[in-house]
Amino acid sequence: MTAERAYTTITGEIPEGGVSPVSYEIQRSRFLAYAIHAECEEDVRTWLQSIKKEHYEARHIPYAMVLGACADRQRSSDDGEPGGTAGSPILEAIKTRGVTNTAVAVVRYFGGIKLGAGGLIRAYAHAAGLGLDAAAKVRIMPLHTMYVQIDYDLLAAVERYVREANVQTGGTDYADTVMLTLLVSTGDIELHQRALTDLTAGRARYRLGDRTYAAVPLA
Repeated sequence: MTAERAYTTITGEIPEGGVSPVSYEIQRSRFLAYAIHAECEEDVRTWLQSIKKEHYEARHIPYAMVLGACADRQRSSDDGEPGGTAGSPILEAIKTRGVTNTAVAVVRYFGGIKLGAGGLIRAYAHAAGLGLDAAAKVRIMPLHTMYVQIDYDLLAAVERYVREANVQTGGTDYADTVMLTLLVSTGDIELHQRALTDLTAGRARYRLGDRTYAAVPLA
């Protein structure tokens, strides 16, 4: 991942450790919604092939995907359903929930009763929404590694600050001095440096490391 912005995505194939896919039935037609976290089209297409292999008797398996931290890569397919009645509603379900790096496929088993264009749009949108709502979601936060070097007599005070400021940590090394690895958002680097400088009377020393990412679970 190279983009430096936060975004929301789903984790793994859903629901994690639960029942997959999510099933929805209307007018004797059965819709099975699958969703997965993916970061490239190749992964999505490999995943789709596995679904099609499992549901080889299904007449239609439309899908949609939204990829990239900026959600700027979007694809959808009606897979033989009337144009605009399947892939587009699935895509809108993803976009409406504000998630990216996410793909949804909906398997349809025809029940003998035609739903009409409007009925298909509503059914695919609802099924996709059920699948997405069942997925665990995380906020991907771009962070910067900040190394803070201090003497041992400052450790307790600095650790207290880290806890109270809810700063994520990446470990602590103990040698002649103490080196704390903090993970902070780029916009908060100067804030934390000023606070720690004041706290330690200018004795803390800093070094910035690589950028990284952290997944924060959402309720």
